[in-house]
Amino acid sequence: MSRWVSVGPERLAGWMGRFADGHGGLADTTTGPGSVLLTAVDGTTAELVVPFPPLAGDLVGHATADRTVGVLLVRLGGYAAGVFAGTRLVASKVGSRQVHGRSAAGGQSQQRFARRREGQARVALGAAADTAVNVLLPHRATLDAVVLGGDRRAADQVLEDPRLAPLRPLVVEHRLDVPDPRLKVLQGTPELFRAVRIKVTDTG
Repeated sequence: MSRWVSVGPERLAGWMGRFADGHGGLADTTTGPGSVLLTAVDGTTAELVVPFPPLAGDLVGHATADRTVGVLLVRLGGYAAGVFAGTRLVASKVGSRQVHGRSAAGGQSQQRFARRREGQARVALGAAADTAVNVLLPHRATLDAVVLGGDRRAADQVLEDPRLAPLRPLVVEHRLDVPDPRLKVLQGTPELFRAVRIKVTDTG
């Protein structure tokens, strides 16, 4: 049986020590660019996913390293962009645009509603792209990574904006599952993107 846990970088060394102590010690450690696999004496394994791969040095040192990270959160109707130096938010902008929900009506009325909704969504995604350009691009030279969150499709559509092409190589694979983007949500993202995700598989 497997389960996922998320551990802050400052608590990682302690977690690894408790894992070893609780399972009879470590029998093997396999290190790769994207993960570290701990195998305990009793057969239990812990696969630690490397944040901001590839792994450089030991995992604890890699996880706790200070980075400059751009964050872009997008949902239809709301967006937030920010730049973090470590856990400190140094630049940000949050905004919203109205996008109506789907209509249950049929016929021409539904078609008109769908066209209006598509237009609203296009305006909202355009505003999100403008925000990303204004907040993230000025920091492009110092960014170590870009983290996306919210609605995957909406974020991908925003990133397709030609102006944001310089940011695409910096985007990390893991996406943040967050509610409607607000300043408080944006401010809390370091706890998510700095955490080490761990898949623990028990022998039973």
